[in-house]
Amino acid sequence: GFGDSDSYDQLVQRITGARLDKSSRFTDWRHRPLSDKQLDYALADVTHLIEVYQHLSAELARENRAHWLNEEMEVLTSRETYDPHPEDAWKRLKMRLRKPQELAIVQGVAAWREREARERDVPRGRVLKDDAIYEVAQQAPRDAAALGKLRTTPKGWERSSTATALLGAVNTALALPKEQMPKLPKSFQPPEGSSAAAELLKVLLRIVAEKEGVASKVLASSDDIDRIAAEGEDADVPALQGWRRAVFGEAALKLVRGEIGIKFDKRKIAVFDL
Repeated sequence: GFGDSDSYDQLVQRITGARLDKSSRFTDWRHRPLSDKQLDYALADVTHLIEVYQHLSAELARENRAHWLNEEMEVLTSRETYDPHPEDAWKRLKMRLRKPQELAIVQGVAAWREREARERDVPRGRVLKDDAIYEVAQQAPRDAAALGKLRTTPKGWERSSTATALLGAVNTALALPKEQMPKLPKSFQPPEGSSAAAELLKVLLRIVAEKEGVASKVLASSDDIDRIAAEGEDADVPALQGWRRAVFGEAALKLVRGEIGIKFDKRKIAVFDL
């Protein structure tokens, strides 16, 4: 019942009734000593956490939804969540690739960047920006001179040891035989007529979300909806897994199969069995 983007101060006010003074947010926190107002502001960020926690825990228990939280926490506390394999690093990149050679370079460079970032203990973007990976994939520079002509790399960086390692990853990808080049992943193309089904599913999602007091985005994303409309039970999406499936996914599948319908009843939208 708190929406999908409630701020901390709004959450505290709604649960405890306390109003947090945010006026010290943009003060200079490097200056010492800190003022009493700054100290009060900093303390307020944790002072109300116990009361908020107790309230939310009680609500989860009362609604019999503690297992929802447990499922989410299993993901957040799993080592696998924070330990992705370098070979899969390219999957997090949103790039429009046109040739297998471009994909091969992206895969090699993304894996190299992942290992480099771990070894240096720095963010990935500090090693190489995503835009630079895309340009490298398109231009396929084989040497420092070609690398230095790219728009997305700093001037002179092509002579560094890091750039040498990058070029090694590029040339390794380019040396792959044609039959070993990776296949471009197929983009999702919803079948004809599925867009209308998706609109019905969005209505169902709003009905379920309002009934359960849960933000619709928490139950299913727009991509989830499109996939379910197009693929039904075969859709591999979060909305058809775990507690989300029990709350919304099963009803969505019933709608797709024609087992339930949506009607306008007494000035309200309602779900009914067919």
